[in-house]
Amino acid sequence: MERTKEKLDAYYTVKTHLKDYFYDRDPMSPDIQEVMKAGILLPLRDPDDKGRRVFLMRPGKGDPSKIKMTSIIKVNMMIADISLLDDDIHTIAGSVSLCDMRGMTIGHVTQMTPSLMKQTMVCFQDGYPLRPKGIHYIYSPQFFEAAFNLLKSLSKEKLRKRIFIHGDNMEEIFKVIPQRILPKEYGGDGGTTEELAMEWKSKIESYRDWFMEDKNYGVDESKRPGKPKTYEDLFGMEGSFRQLSVD
Repeated sequence: MERTKEKLDAYYTVKTHLKDYFYDRDPMSPDIQEVMKAGILLPLRDPDDKGRRVFLMRPGKGDPSKIKMTSIIKVNMMIADISLLDDDIHTIAGSVSLCDMRGMTIGHVTQMTPSLMKQTMVCFQDGYPLRPKGIHYIYSPQFFEAAFNLLKSLSKEKLRKRIFIHGDNMEEIFKVIPQRILPKEYGGDGGTTEELAMEWKSKIESYRDWFMEDKNYGVDESKRPGKPKTYEDLFGMEGSFRQLSVD
């Protein structure tokens, strides 16, 4: 019971202190619509052979002059919330992410500031009770290396051991993620990426009432026993840069 209380506290504490991602989440807003139509974040239809939910992420599909990285993360969190609500596969068996970095440009990477990356990692590692079992990068451009190293430095040791770069070796990916469950563009039978994008666009829109209501819930730090938590406590970068310099 105590562990459950801690998880609920962390979940709503993160949401309270990070309003850029959690306050304005109307699925019909232009920024969210752009991300969904681009098919940047695509949960696949079927789990892998271990029963884990598989996510295809394609950040290079968004035009960085039109789609902000903060909007992509916002939609990512919306999908995570939907998973918590109605996807037992995700919450029990965990997930595997395939990050296809084709199309990534300097314009994309410059939006991935240390502050933004810290916010994202805190959300997924501390705020959300999810179980990432593997994050696999393919077709990563050389200039992504610095951002990747920072990402790993912000990850807890368990997650750090589950992050892999495969270059363009899809055969290695197929050993981890069965090709048959991938979209047709990757040689699989899991529908086209456009079909998946439209399916999830409709699903996210169907939760509009929930997202509009969810912004009303959070924590009241004035009532927290002991010292109230601040934004800096949660997302400050000083310790992260110290860790980065050691690595």
